[in-house]
Amino acid sequence: MLSDLDSLTLEDARTRDGIKWATTPPGVVPAWVADMDFPVPDAVREAVIRRVKTDMGYPTWVDNAHVPPLAEAFAERMADRYGWQLDPGQVRSFTDIVQALQVVLRLTTRPGDAVAMHVPAYDPFFGTFRAMGLRLLPIPIGPDGRFEMPDEPARVVLLVNPQNPTGRSFTRAELAEVAEYAERHDALVASDEIHAELVYAPAVHIPFATILPARTVTLTSASKAFNMGGLHCSVAHVGASAVREALAEEPPNIYGSPSVLGVDATIAAWRHGDAWQREVLTILDRNRELIAKRLPPQVGYRVPEATYLAWLDFGITDAATFVEREAQVRLNPGPMYGGADTHARLNFATSAPILEEMLSRITRAL
Repeated sequence: MLSDLDSLTLEDARTRDGIKWATTPPGVVPAWVADMDFPVPDAVREAVIRRVKTDMGYPTWVDNAHVPPLAEAFAERMADRYGWQLDPGQVRSFTDIVQALQVVLRLTTRPGDAVAMHVPAYDPFFGTFRAMGLRLLPIPIGPDGRFEMPDEPARVVLLVNPQNPTGRSFTRAELAEVAEYAERHDALVASDEIHAELVYAPAVHIPFATILPARTVTLTSASKAFNMGGLHCSVAHVGASAVREALAEEPPNIYGSPSVLGVDATIAAWRHGDAWQREVLTILDRNRELIAKRLPPQVGYRVPEATYLAWLDFGITDAATFVEREAQVRLNPGPMYGGADTHARLNFATSAPILEEMLSRITRAL
């Protein structure tokens, strides 16, 4: 029931031992790390319990004798959701999106190469570029959510769609601009689509591989849409043949693989979690509009088309520090994402009582 998902209180939430609540100081409401405050779907919980109770040994799919069930479930999901008919044999599994991206970059770039990416952007990607000696070619997203592709070539385009932290769900025309750029500069597109199932009507998600399949590696997971990031299970559809060939030349186990718990939970979410997800999206849709209604007008806020993340411009220096000190609400600071320090990111994937408390505190502080 919707009321069950939407009734969490601050008192109950503080008993949780995940990083979001357990590491936030007493009295401060956390709205920083991108975990939801909702319990996972019953089907996911049941799948994990069933696995623990029956057989925790090596699964049948470790021998690569046939297409793993995770790849088949992913292909089914993409066909059902987006009409994207893909070959399950081109799907590889990883532990998470960042690992999968690093593998792709390791196989396709050299130190000094440019990677084009919309900014502001998910913060671990910046660290990845630095560690690998790659050069960021920024594609700035303006306050209106729009962007222009650069003239300079890049070896890889890292497309994050839906975009974190701005909440953009790029249109077909915008994706066509990215595709034209990739074709013109002979670039690979690594498309992070982890928030794809968290899109609000009338926006729609368009898998980039349906536009430029031969140049695209699609990276995704059920972790954001079903709140199970700690299970570490992701997939990559490797449409680009050069990347498939490079992967085939690697030692078979060099990058590891997700656990049976992560695989079982992901399959259960994709095949049996839709009712739960519809309820969650109803809450998130209300929450994104509530932020616009409750925050003072001096806070810049473009209602996101996707994700459960609000990109806020408070118009004051070191905004996240101010909000935590004066409002006792922890946000992630804008500079983490390559944004200004007047910006901060707020995670609104929580219950009505908790979001109301956060917004009341911020409004009073301002």
